[in-house]
Amino acid sequence: MNDQSSFQTDALIAEDIGAYLHAHQHKILLRFITCGSVDDGKSTLIGRLLYDSKMIFEDQLAALESDSKRHGTQGEEIDFALLVDGLAAEREQGITIDVAYRFFTTEKRKFIVADTPGHEQYTRNMVTGASTADLAVILVDARKGVLQQTRRHSYLVHLLGIRHVVLAVNKMDLVGYDQAIFDRIVADYRGFAESIGIEGFTAIPISGFKGDNITASPSANTPWYDGPALIEHLETVEVDNAAAQTQSFRMPVQWVNRPNLDFRGFAGLIASGTVRVGDPVRIVPSGKTSTVKAITTFDGDLDEAVAGQSVTISLADEVDCSRGDVIAAAGDPPQASDQFSATLVWMDEEAMKPGRGYWLKLGTQTVTATVQPPKYEIDVNSREHLAAKTLDMNAIGVAEFATDKPITFEPYADNRQLGGFILIDKFTNATVAAGMIAFSLRRADNVHWQPTAITREDHAGLKNQTPRVLWFTGLSGSGKSTIANEVEKQLNLMNRHTFLLDGDNVRHGLNRDLGFTEADRIENIRRVGEVAKLMADAGLIVLTAFISPFRAERRMVREMLEPGEFIEIFVDTPIEVAEARDVKGLYKKARSGQLTNFTGIDSPYEAPENAEIRVNTVDMTPEDAARYIIQQILPLK
Repeated sequence: MNDQSSFQTDALIAEDIGAYLHAHQHKILLRFITCGSVDDGKSTLIGRLLYDSKMIFEDQLAALESDSKRHGTQGEEIDFALLVDGLAAEREQGITIDVAYRFFTTEKRKFIVADTPGHEQYTRNMVTGASTADLAVILVDARKGVLQQTRRHSYLVHLLGIRHVVLAVNKMDLVGYDQAIFDRIVADYRGFAESIGIEGFTAIPISGFKGDNITASPSANTPWYDGPALIEHLETVEVDNAAAQTQSFRMPVQWVNRPNLDFRGFAGLIASGTVRVGDPVRIVPSGKTSTVKAITTFDGDLDEAVAGQSVTISLADEVDCSRGDVIAAAGDPPQASDQFSATLVWMDEEAMKPGRGYWLKLGTQTVTATVQPPKYEIDVNSREHLAAKTLDMNAIGVAEFATDKPITFEPYADNRQLGGFILIDKFTNATVAAGMIAFSLRRADNVHWQPTAITREDHAGLKNQTPRVLWFTGLSGSGKSTIANEVEKQLNLMNRHTFLLDGDNVRHGLNRDLGFTEADRIENIRRVGEVAKLMADAGLIVLTAFISPFRAERRMVREMLEPGEFIEIFVDTPIEVAEARDVKGLYKKARSGQLTNFTGIDSPYEAPENAEIRVNTVDMTPEDAARYIIQQILPLK
């Protein structure tokens, strides 16, 4: 490449502004990330790209020059890193903490670059930035060589399915542009890259600060280098959308468009493949088939559409299709399953809770998913598989998932759009993890619901009552079991068919293998919820007396049942009153340290926020509380 920079403005902008804007609008977009160890020069490189591409206004440049004098690390010269490091903490420490996104353009292509942090404790931020990237620029400080964090980020890049990797050996100016140092670093990295499955990469010697081999190559300082400049490589590398167009057609439905009685279309972003008018398609997971009647866009109808386009598809037949379904090639549909194995990157400060229900969002699908204890955690530095009962923040592991209904997916290695998902905490709505599906579990394909002739309505009708699950929750010593037992006695006198599940009793049999850790408490409630559901299906009024300290698990049981069947009864007793009763001596043991993970002492109790019924055992006797509860739940048929 000669010295004529690819950043130079096209003459077309002066001749025909309309044609120039049209050409600019239709440039291919490349998303890439910069990553590497701390202080490898990621922010400086991006700042240099923005500066050289003339994407900085005069007032921004003036502010940069001023900030460089106050916060910069380059003496009297411009510190390009300050264009990206916007947080005060970043400027003070000279590091990147959050993910910073920047847009720039050349005459050949548009770019969105994510500057991701190098510190290990911000791995979750790096994963966020990499989730949509087509290419990764992995920076290595020429003075330090390949470090542990370089290996960690390279592993994550490969794990997240980024096919294009650039090894940018930065700060070559600080080692005298020594070719031997560059060659040694490339050889060291190649050995590691091959061991984790990175099939190829492009190595470029650069100086983000001085500008060597950024926009033009070879630099006068590296006459021994005969490869492309960084920007030249970014302009010519294949974008994943092109590869996605060669795959089978898939489009997750985002919205059913029904503006009038004469039009019904299914809107979405095509995840992969090509679709044409007249193509046979299949709706997954229902399996219904039809053909494409029309492909509609804002600019008019199309004969065909490809991956990356947002379209509305009309079908020739009136088939059941809604948000979350996937329209796919009829002859090669994706999988649908409610159990699968996936790699999980945990991103929340609170550790993963095996057995707890989370929202799982994959494309346009949202379901409740339960995560099993990890099969193992991955040591990213050594790639060893470690035994683990949970995953802490920034940990990566492999676990099995079960969802409340089948989801449509493909392995992440084949389709990032239909293989990648996030987990969302149901109460905080925080994104707690990112996952990549590997495969469907075989048992999901071999186990099916067996239809039965006698329905739950038949069972309830035979007993002449409406099934209910009366869920008593409260601290130990609050009186849950006593009141639940009194309610069952009074219901029995009313000729109601009941069954009482007591927290202590089920631990003698069904849950005898569980302890009192947070994970075991979650599993305890999950099992009891499943049993209560079966009893409700049999037409019974089920009473349960469990501390059930977490709102998430009480909500999980509520969602197992039909609307209106779950009645949460909060036995509201102050802890000092419950501790004063202490019939079993448990509070005394907990206070002395003989009993750990005891609710109210060293394990939290999350009181109900909107319980259907609340009773106060300070002011009410068990008999009074029982009568009040029965008055609230009547009628029972």
